Amino acid sequence: MPKRLSAPPIMPTKSASQALKPKTDLSQLLTSSDIQKQQSQRSPLRYLTGYPAELIDKIATLVDNKKLGEHFLQRYPTVHDIKTDKALYELAMNYKHNYMRQSDPLSKVIFDDKINLSHHALGLHTYANRRQGHKVKAKNEIRISSRLKHIPLALLQMVVVHELAHLREKEHNKAFYQLCTFMLADYHQLEFDMRVWLVAEEVGLSPY
Repeated sequence: MPKRLSAPPIMPTKSASQALKPKTDLSQLLTSSDIQKQQSQRSPLRYLTGYPAELIDKIATLVDNKKLGEHFLQRYPTVHDIKTDKALYELAMNYKHNYMRQSDPLSKVIFDDKINLSHHALGLHTYANRRQGHKVKAKNEIRISSRLKHIPLALLQMVVVHELAHLREKEHNKAFYQLCTFMLADYHQLEFDMRVWLVAEEVGLSPY
């Protein structure tokens, strides 16, 4: 007699929810908005976040047309001649003496080769407590990227004023910007121009 075939073994069945459950956790997948956010964070125009869209579009057009360098030379045709830490310190102390005489003392103002423009473009203010015997002395220091040795004087002054203001106001609040404009009347315009220069620097269109 021919061998009788038996029915195949019954396999355990998965519920509908189990069968459709993906192996990858969907919560970890990037959405289109995540990708757009990452792209904007990498874009040179990230320095202009928060400014009106029409201003950003104007700068983007200058970048696309390779005209951003010419734009800067028209506004700021020359760079400053402050190349040493001593000269930078004197610049900062002049502002401090004239506008912030009662603020905390400033122990050091230097150009720093290690400062990355993309992270500390407007300088770096540090506050350090140093113990000397039984006494603790506070020291305020301002460090500015060495790349800023080759920018227009007005933009360097803006960075110095920005960091000096942090001696009194640690946060970028209303009082902080009031102090900045007290020391430098056109501070807001200069900060915008400084940020535009950072865009030019990152895309290789800086004229300096």
